[in-house]
Amino acid sequence: MFYDHQQIEKKWQKYWEENQTYKTSDSTDKPKFYVLDMFPYPSGAGLHVGHPLGYIASDIYARYKRHQGFNVLHPVGYDSFGLPAEQYAIQTGQHPAVTTEQNITRYEEQLRKIGFSFDWSREVRTSDPSYYKWTQWIFIELFHSWYNKNTDKAEPISTLIKHFESKGTQDLNANQTEELHFTAEEWTTASEMDKEDILLNYRLAYRAETTVNWCPALGTVLANDEVKDGKSERGGFPVFQKKMMQWSMRIFAYSERLLQGLKTLDWPQPLKDSQEYWIGKSQGAQVKFEIEGHPDETIEVFTTRPDTIFGATFMVLAPENPLVETITTPEQKAEIDSYIEETSKKTERDRMADVKNVSGAFTGSYALNPFSNERMPVYISDYVLMGYGTGAVMAVPAHDERDHRFAKKFNLPIKKVVETDEDIQEKSFDSKDSVCVNSDFLNGLKYDEAKALIISAIEKRGIGHGTTNYRQRDAIFSRQRYWGEPVPIYYKDGMPYTLPMSALPLELPEVEKYLPTEDGDPPLGNAKTFAWDEANQKVVDTDLIDEKTVFPLELSTMPGWAGSSWYFLRYMDPHDENVFVKKDLVEYWGQVDLYIGGSEHATGHLLYSRFWNMFLNDRGYINHNEPFQKLINQGMILGMSAFVHRIDGTNQYVSKNLAKKYQTQQIHVDVSLLKGTSDELDTEAFKTWRPDYADAEFIFEEDGRFITEREVEKMSKSKYNVVNPDDICEEYGADGLRLYEMFLGPLEQSKPWNTQGLSGVYGFLKKFCNLYFNGEVFEVSEEEPTKVEYKVLHTLIKKVVYDIENFSFNTSVSSFMIAVNELQKIKCNKRNILEPLSVIISPYAPHICEELWSLLGHTTSIEFEKFPVLNEDYLVEDEFAYPISINGKTKHKLSLSAQLSAKEVEELVVKDEKIQQFLDGKAPKKIIVVPGRIVNIVI
Repeated sequence: MFYDHQQIEKKWQKYWEENQTYKTSDSTDKPKFYVLDMFPYPSGAGLHVGHPLGYIASDIYARYKRHQGFNVLHPVGYDSFGLPAEQYAIQTGQHPAVTTEQNITRYEEQLRKIGFSFDWSREVRTSDPSYYKWTQWIFIELFHSWYNKNTDKAEPISTLIKHFESKGTQDLNANQTEELHFTAEEWTTASEMDKEDILLNYRLAYRAETTVNWCPALGTVLANDEVKDGKSERGGFPVFQKKMMQWSMRIFAYSERLLQGLKTLDWPQPLKDSQEYWIGKSQGAQVKFEIEGHPDETIEVFTTRPDTIFGATFMVLAPENPLVETITTPEQKAEIDSYIEETSKKTERDRMADVKNVSGAFTGSYALNPFSNERMPVYISDYVLMGYGTGAVMAVPAHDERDHRFAKKFNLPIKKVVETDEDIQEKSFDSKDSVCVNSDFLNGLKYDEAKALIISAIEKRGIGHGTTNYRQRDAIFSRQRYWGEPVPIYYKDGMPYTLPMSALPLELPEVEKYLPTEDGDPPLGNAKTFAWDEANQKVVDTDLIDEKTVFPLELSTMPGWAGSSWYFLRYMDPHDENVFVKKDLVEYWGQVDLYIGGSEHATGHLLYSRFWNMFLNDRGYINHNEPFQKLINQGMILGMSAFVHRIDGTNQYVSKNLAKKYQTQQIHVDVSLLKGTSDELDTEAFKTWRPDYADAEFIFEEDGRFITEREVEKMSKSKYNVVNPDDICEEYGADGLRLYEMFLGPLEQSKPWNTQGLSGVYGFLKKFCNLYFNGEVFEVSEEEPTKVEYKVLHTLIKKVVYDIENFSFNTSVSSFMIAVNELQKIKCNKRNILEPLSVIISPYAPHICEELWSLLGHTTSIEFEKFPVLNEDYLVEDEFAYPISINGKTKHKLSLSAQLSAKEVEELVVKDEKIQQFLDGKAPKKIIVVPGRIVNIVI
């Protein structure tokens, strides 16, 4: 058969689309299985061959589950808000919606070419108003909720108001920004403004002054993962720490539940470890220290080692701590201000990572150690973070490495309070196995006893209490950008109020430019129609804000993670205009059974999704606590990059083997500029590649070739080493691409791409087809297969079922090749073998299997054919060739029935003519028979 992959694949992709083959039913009469890929962002670069790896794996599994009779939900959509489209809009004036639509069209075209079994009718896009209407609704629900620590869940804000009306803050156990105290009467007589201000202290979506990563060049706040080495990941612009009024999400309230929930999930351990570290649970004590000369102020610290409090010799505040301004003396102000300015250029992540550089400044003030009564100088330093604990630490340099470095730099006292023979003046000693010394009433006590006793003493003195703390802090939810979900909030007398449901979606207004306004407001400040008329319940012209019932709308937009934190729920009911998902559908589909995506989402996306899911569960909108039950992180497909050596200060380029004679710089070149599959550069093509290389001069090898340096690294457009899947589909077919990506190695591992390797997979597909043909004629026999033929088939069934269920897709492909080779050798063309064979291979290579299935006489898709059932009887061996050893050396092989007992094997071996010759009339001393393995005769 001539294998025309292009014609076959176009034919079946058209068939699937016209027949809606993969459209998922909402009928609940079948068991369900929900397979999901992490939400792709549609970039302008399109897909390279590294992107589909996880999609192919999830598609194989989805198809397999359909064959098993499951109702499979396998949807697709796009995380279509984001900074890249906005930056392009700023540079070109092109509306982000236009470029986003173009990018999605390109992505969809590429995805369809690879033959994924997505239910395209359920496609969602975060930038579609019909979708973000419900993102805005979730925000409103969060705004109107608080976290009740007594019930350990989110509740409607109305229940909190009832508590205030009857008891004030008495007996209240809530997650809050700061601890408030007032009576029921004080609440009742408070003004509306004051009540709203109080409620913001408890709302799960709230507004407060927060330190953020501010990028002036981009005019927006950036998340920690959007900043690298103090610069924006996109564009490389400087980023500063700045205090701003921002919307935040009270994810801190869920810290313990997020931690405990990990125990119920089938996720990779490194991913769970990342989340545990990010949440950062620690137990210790909250302690207040008095400040000399400031009777109304105290420094409050959280410490995991209250047992070392006698060794605290100085204190360090985060540069952003509000106390700094209050306690800094006039003499120290210039130094403090200069240090704060310098620190503002570093992100929190940079500050956490930089453990070697010690810096700080003295405030001029002193705190008092409540137990030793010693004066403790108060410093600021960037190693203390405002977001962890209280933004202040009691420094115990003898037993903490960073405190020790700080003490050495600033010549501060180092006092040993944990027994050790080490010289603590030279190196800190951190141990929980030793006992307390120089610690008054704690002396001689071990860690656990000392910790309990000091916490008790702290509580008796009324200066603190034992507590549990978490590194995780509330998530900033504002972005000073245009291309994001508008926040459904308007401001009356400076207080935030939510828009009514009838006003949703609050759509993005048109703006003349995508940069901040001249007054420094976010880009939405440029909109001419973006104000809320409370009386008429509609959005009106911004010029009318001075009218009595017209109020300003929030100008920040939501972060990228807003829409991606709940998209898996919308897929269950994507077109509903009345609810974000119907209750019966969310009860049926429940958790995502299999979620596949990159490990780079270990904290951000996965934590926020879990948080929103728990919240929606608390409020009774869904009935499952965790969104993703099983998660797999696929590895990367690596590209083979090419470099040329440019001689420093020139436009001369030297071939690889001559480069060591010169001072050179390595420069990436596009791999498409190499000749064929070699390392040789097409120098003329290089000169026309980019204008700055037009006058390039070359120093060649002796044989006249110019050889490039090669290196395996991440496949990326910026490294010019990407391979377009369209080209692969054109030459080798989508089935070839799918099989090859799985064949490269275990799903979770990274592996290098080599286009040459595709020829082997393509050859296999041709061999597989040829089983069904006699020359150019389709010919399948109705004859009953032999036991040997059935054995090949059922050996394959057993292996493939195991492999798919254990996500070992690479070994499945090897098994396909072995089975097809064996069937070819025995010239098998029996229907009872080849029909189930096409079903087994179809999840991996669906196009060719649909074609063969059709040629076999079927008029419906192969997709819902029952997966072949294993019959172990065909795997039972009729005979076994026993190796016969005499005194430990193999002398003979004897084929006997595999069903014989050890005694029967022994009798037949002794009677064998060849063995009789070896025995030469001697009687064996011993005969050892291991059934199905070996016979050993001792003479």
